[in-house]
Amino acid sequence: MDGRNYINGEWVPGSGPTFETHNPASTGEVLGAFPRSGPFEADSAVEAARAAYPAWSHLSRIRRAEYLWDFCNLARAQTEELATLLARESGKVMSEARADIVEGIHMAQFVFGRARMSYGDVVASEIPGKDAFALRKPKGVVVAITPWNFPFAIPVWLIAPSLLEGNTVAFKPAEETPLLGQKIVELFHQAGLPKGVLNLVQGYGEDAGWPLVTHPDVNVILFTGSYEVGSRIRQAAAKDYNKLAACEMGGKNAVIVLDDADLKTAVNASVMSAFRTTGQRCTAASRLIVHEKILSPFKEAFVNTARRLTIGDPLNNNTFMGPVISQPAMHKVLGYNDLARKEGVTVLLDGGRLSGKDYDRGYFLSPFIYQTENRPGMRCIREEVFGPHVAVIPFRTLEEAAFIFNDVEYGFSLAIITEDYRKARFLREECEFGVGYVNLPTIGAEVHLPFGGLKKSGSGLPSGATLIDVVTHRIAWTINHDREIKLAQGLSAEIT
Repeated sequence: MDGRNYINGEWVPGSGPTFETHNPASTGEVLGAFPRSGPFEADSAVEAARAAYPAWSHLSRIRRAEYLWDFCNLARAQTEELATLLARESGKVMSEARADIVEGIHMAQFVFGRARMSYGDVVASEIPGKDAFALRKPKGVVVAITPWNFPFAIPVWLIAPSLLEGNTVAFKPAEETPLLGQKIVELFHQAGLPKGVLNLVQGYGEDAGWPLVTHPDVNVILFTGSYEVGSRIRQAAAKDYNKLAACEMGGKNAVIVLDDADLKTAVNASVMSAFRTTGQRCTAASRLIVHEKILSPFKEAFVNTARRLTIGDPLNNNTFMGPVISQPAMHKVLGYNDLARKEGVTVLLDGGRLSGKDYDRGYFLSPFIYQTENRPGMRCIREEVFGPHVAVIPFRTLEEAAFIFNDVEYGFSLAIITEDYRKARFLREECEFGVGYVNLPTIGAEVHLPFGGLKKSGSGLPSGATLIDVVTHRIAWTINHDREIKLAQGLSAEIT
């Protein structure tokens, strides 16, 4: 692909050098060259979004939704093509690539359906002659900075609700997956979106993302990525009285397997939690907290299942696990595998880089599984790895399980495997998380539910269905129908 930026309804080249995107399963395959944009392109995108905002925000909410419906239909017609490109660019296996596209389509459908629903409330007033309302108004210009691991779904998660509510958007996709970012904008262009409503800036975070974040005409920043970057964005936004940052960041998630758990359910849920997307999800579980009574059979079944996983070409429909996204990502995972050994864990399945004819071209890793107690100060069980690296940690009581789960700086996703709803409820109340499941993996979010975490995982302003609370502000609107002024709280309206 000959990559471009998209600013004010026009496809434009960058003003400087370009960068390439490669297939992580076959690194010699170049998928495209894209502009390495900088402050000039960032400024142009924000200026276009600001200029388009008045007309777009005054357009009928239902008309705005119709553009999203057209986008949805275009994406549905190209699902297989988009999924294949996604698998080639991100390394996700085809089943997950299709699900990524479908998830984005589901968000567009969900947002379209909200257009004819209430976007405010009628509220009772103390004074019978008054009508009171709580209404929503758009914030203005939104910057969406998105990750490579869900290169279709997450951008649509952020862009579609922002557009429906009357905001305009400057969008920077991850530099690892610029191709899918451009495809999303192409679909909106084909849907006839007015000029300047959605703008695309390709490039790296420091070069292009930071100028977008710090631009004075930006009102909202939507970011999904690492805690380190998200923390910088939040600090920058806090200095501006007219700017809000909603950051969805990392996780050190866990599956808690209780002593009454169905073993098959526990193993299957744990394998999917740990190794789907090769462990490269913010909700992936890199800790399996297992009751000591079921520890031995669980370990045996989990390791045996992990050993049988098909690792290879993402385009092969039988592949369960593809490559990690890049060489730095691969070295990071291998570094944490080494760290775990140095911290004295018991290795159950020794994973590493795979070699051979089909593996040498890409960044393929096999699962690394180990057992350890929850010892204070251990980094391997507290820091996010973002790869096929998982600890099995035994526990004895429900209170201990909750303590182990909370004994990290993240609080994103939790899965509980049990047949006892009382135990599940106890853990629901005691554990610190944003997305929870019972007898399911830690993955599998749906667009009509909140999505976000606590502590280092998020800023308390989630994505998904509740993103509307981030990209709008609520106003109070009270109308007096009496001939006289009457005030609440018994306050006199007489002027003496």
